[in-house]
Amino acid sequence: MTAIIQTNNLTKHFAQDIVIQNVTMTIQKGEIYGFLGPNGSGKTTVMKMLLNLLKPTSGEIFIQGQSVQATSYNYLKNIGNLIEYPILYEEQSALKNLELHCMYMGEQHISNIPEVLVLVGLKDVGAKKVKSYSLGMRQRLAIAKAIVTKPDILILDEPINGLDPIGIKEMRELLLQLKQQGMTILISSHIVAEIESIADTIGILKDGQLIEEVSMKALTKKNATSLEIIVNDGNEAKQLLEEVFSLSIHTQDDTLYIEHFSGKPSTIVKFLVEHKIEVEKVESHHQTLEQYFVDRIEGGF
Repeated sequence: MTAIIQTNNLTKHFAQDIVIQNVTMTIQKGEIYGFLGPNGSGKTTVMKMLLNLLKPTSGEIFIQGQSVQATSYNYLKNIGNLIEYPILYEEQSALKNLELHCMYMGEQHISNIPEVLVLVGLKDVGAKKVKSYSLGMRQRLAIAKAIVTKPDILILDEPINGLDPIGIKEMRELLLQLKQQGMTILISSHIVAEIESIADTIGILKDGQLIEEVSMKALTKKNATSLEIIVNDGNEAKQLLEEVFSLSIHTQDDTLYIEHFSGKPSTIVKFLVEHKIEVEKVESHHQTLEQYFVDRIEGGF
């Protein structure tokens, strides 16, 4: 895979405060990278440095293989972004806001506006003045501004703020669609379940330090499913399963608890039934990304 965003020991000081310390992160081309961390952990600061809105105290940033320096700005043409509160022209319509943005970025993008208004769900209100928009509608327009130029990279800081459940679902579908079109997306969100549903890789930031960067595939494997099985003879079932499958099992009465099980529960059930063990109940449990995130934040480095 090709790294499209790379930071090496990225550090930012404000006066005597170390806000970001030695952050080394890698975002691969075409993936969705979920950036997680508590309020004040430094996610927005990192994003602003990627966009040259803040200058690093030390460390390196590479975007699409090019080193980002204090005077680098041309690379930003390939990046759409939504950072903090979007700046919109209140007395203008969504359509006009996008036209003005395209005139600034390059008039050839104006032809993309109708398609983008449909994508973000503003087709029917595109002619209304922005001052009448709800918070969720403003967020949709900000996303439209970020993608109307069809950038290679999209950097979104809390993009689902203000959206209702239907809007969140539509945003999820939009981001997955953009990924399918080849866009690389860096997204932060407090709604960890949404990150879990779309991300290929996650980075967890705590107190300005990247404490973990892991692919969702590796994380799913790491947090393998555990099984809870109720049978008519717990001791016999435990002995059989440990002998044949080399599983680590503990029991309570006739309930079996199997941790870190990576196979198919149906395989275990079939085996037990074939050996005359009655299976009354099977439940699988899987640690969610939210649970994992909370454990990592509360558990420290």
